[in-house]
Amino acid sequence: MPTQSMPREAIQARYGVLTGFEPGPADQPIAPGMAAGSITDDTEQAVLLARLLVAGHGRVDPHQLAADLLAWEEDMRRRGSLDLLGPSTKAAVSAVAAGESLERAGRFGTTNGAAMRITPVGIACPADDLKSLVDSVVEASWVTHNTGVALAGAAAVAAAVSAGIAGANIREATKVAAEAARLAAGRGNWIAAGDVGTRLAWASELVEGMAPGEAADTIYRLVGTSVATQESVPATFAVLAVHPDDPWQACLLAASLGGDCDTIGAMAGAIAGACHGDDAFPDEAVRTIHAVNDLPLAELTEDLVALRP
Repeated sequence: MPTQSMPREAIQARYGVLTGFEPGPADQPIAPGMAAGSITDDTEQAVLLARLLVAGHGRVDPHQLAADLLAWEEDMRRRGSLDLLGPSTKAAVSAVAAGESLERAGRFGTTNGAAMRITPVGIACPADDLKSLVDSVVEASWVTHNTGVALAGAAAVAAAVSAGIAGANIREATKVAAEAARLAAGRGNWIAAGDVGTRLAWASELVEGMAPGEAADTIYRLVGTSVATQESVPATFAVLAVHPDDPWQACLLAASLGGDCDTIGAMAGAIAGACHGDDAFPDEAVRTIHAVNDLPLAELTEDLVALRP
């Protein structure tokens, strides 16, 4: 939260690499003054999607998803938040609200909004049937992100989470993610963009063996940390390759990158947490999340796991 949408140079000057939660500084472009440990739109929308999955017994009604996303943004505005819908999601749900058909609303959605909120699908769907998992990812995403690149990014994150729950380590989950991305890349509308599956495998190999500071610079300058799916999703897997055995350090490094680093942190934390379990996170960090945010995470997770065949 305190570093989102900031340049890496500003983050380095103020924090170096984050060592824990920080409040939103007064000059934070999106979250000034927010309490340390406050979640951002990534987690808010993941919870929204989780509730829809549970209510739909594993299915997502696209009309309801569009309506709930618009209602969520209105609630965020009422709370005075600047952390609103991303460009692809905003364009799509606004088009639906204006009468555009669902089939056409998400045809230009290429940013990482689908990937950032897709973790609940990974919890609910096993990765041993990747085609079925990709079908579920598409169902939960196409109303806002109906392009091959966005669906590939979302499928990669969901597959890695699902593989981690089934016992995969980070390296194994990354391989599953690359395959899921390749399956999903042929779905939705074609948009010229780097191939997500190829780029995430490349990014992971690129930083292996690097010190965290060198890796962070390489990820920021070469892989990219923008809202573009083909940058932020590979950046996520690169962060995981730097800290494959420590989910908390992976989250802190991701949040220190610059750019859309709250989203990269959310995706990295979801995948690393799935691979290692919540005991891998510091107790104090977990307590802070629950104290600062009113989130029924344990209950939602139990309900999502119950959907998993």
